[in-house]
Amino acid sequence: MAATALTIPPAMERPHFVGIGGAGMSGIAKILARRGARVAGSDARDSATAAALRALGASVHVGHAAANLAADTTCVVVSSAIREDNPELAAARERGIEVIHRSAALAALMEGARTIAIAGTHGKTTTTSMLAVALRSLGLEPSYAIGGDLDVPGSNAEHGTGDLFVAEADESDRSFHRYTPEVAVVLNAELDHHANYASMEEIYESFETFAATLRPGGTLIVNADQSGARELTGRLRRRAAATGRGPALVTYGTGPDADVRILRVVSHGLTSEVTVRLDGAELTFPVSVPGRHYAHNAVAALAAGVAAGVPADGLAPALARYTGVARRLEPKGEADGVRVLDSYAHHPTEMTADLEAVRDAAGDGGRVLVVFQPHLFSRTRELGIEMGRALALADASVVLDIYPAREDPIPGVTSELITDAARAAGADVRAEHSKAAVPGVVAGMAKPGDLVLTMGAGDVTELGPEILAHLAN
Repeated sequence: MAATALTIPPAMERPHFVGIGGAGMSGIAKILARRGARVAGSDARDSATAAALRALGASVHVGHAAANLAADTTCVVVSSAIREDNPELAAARERGIEVIHRSAALAALMEGARTIAIAGTHGKTTTTSMLAVALRSLGLEPSYAIGGDLDVPGSNAEHGTGDLFVAEADESDRSFHRYTPEVAVVLNAELDHHANYASMEEIYESFETFAATLRPGGTLIVNADQSGARELTGRLRRRAAATGRGPALVTYGTGPDADVRILRVVSHGLTSEVTVRLDGAELTFPVSVPGRHYAHNAVAALAAGVAAGVPADGLAPALARYTGVARRLEPKGEADGVRVLDSYAHHPTEMTADLEAVRDAAGDGGRVLVVFQPHLFSRTRELGIEMGRALALADASVVLDIYPAREDPIPGVTSELITDAARAAGADVRAEHSKAAVPGVVAGMAKPGDLVLTMGAGDVTELGPEILAHLAN
C-alpha cells in the first residue's frame, strides 16, 4: 500500500492540551509531536505518559493554570471531561485562542489517510490494538490512535508512513460523528454513557449517524451476535432499501447467516484459537489473549482489515502478534502462587466477559478473586444491579467506593447497590471503603493457585503491585 503524506493542520502547529496525560489526548499529542508540531499541555499529576511526551519534545505542566498557555499557542485541545471553569480553557476563550475538541483534532489528523474506525460500547481498545499491531507486523506502517498503551507508556498512538490510519472511535459523547472512515466497525450497541444517552433509541440514532459518515463505497463491519448490533444492522438495511444509499454491510458472528462466520473458539488458558469461514474458506489462527470475547474482537479486526484490502491469509496469523494492552486483562505478576491481573472492565457486559475469560485461565482448583471499583455515579445508578450479578461469577469479591471521575455524587447512589445485588445473586462479596486496606485484605483471602483480578476504570489499577507486595511478604 502506498505511503501518504500526513501534515499538521495550521491551527495545530503549537497546540496546548488540557489533560494531556489522558489516553485519547496523549495519543493525539504524540502524533502531532511526531509530525513536528510544538506540543504543550497540562495534567493534574505527573505520569509515565507525560514523561514519554516530554521525550518527544513536548512541554508538559503539572497542574492547571492560565499561565501554562504560551503566548504563541495556536489552539487549545480539550475533551468532554474538561469543565468550562478550567483555568486554561477560560484563559483560551478570554484570549480568543481557538478551542478544538479532541475528536475534531483527531479527525484533522486523519485527513489524507484511509481510516479504519472501531466503535462499540465494549472492546474498542482491544480491537483497534489488535488491528494496529497486525498491520504494523506486516510492514504496512499504519498510523493509529488507541485508548490504551500497547506495551509501554506513550505507545497508544503512532504516526506511520503508510496510507492506513486505525482509530478508536468514541461513541460516549457522539464525537465519533466527526470522522469519515473508509471502513468502520460496530462491535456492539448497548445503553451506556448515561449522562449523554437517555435510551437505546438514542444509541441507535447515534450509531446510524456514525454509519452515514462512511466515505462513498465504504464498508461497515457489524457484530451479528449482539442484539443491539443486530437491531442496528436491520435499521441500516431498511434505510438503504428506502433510499438506495448506505455502506456495504459485512456481519461477523457465530450464526449461519454471518458473512464472516465464527465456527469455533478453543481456549488454551491465557490464549485461544479461532476458526472462521471467510469467502467460502476456513481459516484458523491463534489469539494471544484469553477468552471468547477477545477472540471475537480478533475476528472483527480481521474483517476490518480484509475490507481495507489486506489479504486474510497474511492478516489472520499477524493478529497473534497482539499480546495485550494495558488494563485489558494485563498480567501484573505472581507471588506466593497467586497470579494478579488488571482489567479496565466497568460495564456489566465487560465484567462478565473478563470473568469468564479468567475463569478458564484459573484452571481446576484455582479461585477467582475480584477487587472491583465502580466507575461513575450515573453508571452505578443505572447498572449497579447488573454489576452485582456479574460479580457472582467470581468466587469472592471486594467492592470499593465509587470512583467519581468527572461526576458529582448522586444522593442515594453508593456501591451498596452493587454489593446488595451481588449478595442477592449468591455471591461472596464484601464492601471495603478504605482503598489502602485492600491489599492486606486480598492477601489474607488468597491461596496458592488463585487468580486475583483488579477491575474498574478508575485508580483500582494501582492496587495490583501492592497486592503482590503483600502476598510476597
